[in-house]
Amino acid sequence: MFYHVDQLQYNAKPTRPDAVYAKKLQEILGGQFGEISVALQYMFQGWNVRGEEKYRDLLLATGTEEMAHVEMLATMIARLLDNAPVGDQEAAAQDPVIGAVLGGMNPQHAIVSGLGAMPADSVGNPWTAAYINASGNLLADFRLNLTYESQGRLQAVRLYEMTTDPGVKDMLSFLIARDTMHQNQWYAAICELEEKENIVVPSTFPRELEKSEVAYDYYDLSGGTASKEGRWAYGRSMDGLGEFKYYHNPKPFGKIPKLRPAPLYVHNTVLPKGPHLPPNMG
Repeated sequence: MFYHVDQLQYNAKPTRPDAVYAKKLQEILGGQFGEISVALQYMFQGWNVRGEEKYRDLLLATGTEEMAHVEMLATMIARLLDNAPVGDQEAAAQDPVIGAVLGGMNPQHAIVSGLGAMPADSVGNPWTAAYINASGNLLADFRLNLTYESQGRLQAVRLYEMTTDPGVKDMLSFLIARDTMHQNQWYAAICELEEKENIVVPSTFPRELEKSEVAYDYYDLSGGTASKEGRWAYGRSMDGLGEFKYYHNPKPFGKIPKLRPAPLYVHNTVLPKGPHLPPNMG
């Protein structure tokens, strides 16, 4: 069961309209790493939990908070569009400032959403459920959650640098701080699961069934050798179960693949046999 509280989790009020910035802010609302994505990703991961209740609680609590961030951003975008000039271009051309605003705003904010936020990114791509992942493996999911929070915080920080509006900066500073917490909590959960399962996902697959002799080989296929200095190229493996080995220009294990001719009903190209061309090409 869900309840909606009328108050925002934090302030979302700009000091002046800015239709161009409203377009930019759409990215952390409806982009791949935006609040809609993390809200639904955490919810579906939580609803699918079949293990310890604390992980379900963690996911659903955080997903619910992210819905509050969706509301904050939608409110801020709508307020940035309040009183924004959306008159005709001919009249706007007489005022360079208004013309610049109209030239940079998302026209769908005026045409489609009636000066409101949309479930879309900063260039108008609609939000898609393809952005969210819920695999049922908590270690894999929590690592992805950490990535999403990292990307989301990075984008919020960049947006912070793109405005001088004190109200917008105030809201973003709150969201940035919450992203700090969420990165920390996902990393804490990852470390807890790694202590139980080690670091390779999934931990339940029998190790004797994988080709263990290549499990810790690093193949340098770039043509250079700088990567041999990395921790991944030497010493004990990170899971503690093997030794990293570095191979420059590794040799292939398999042979050149040769496929059988396709059956005639597929009508593939028929290649001539031997050095002779077909009669009609002589």
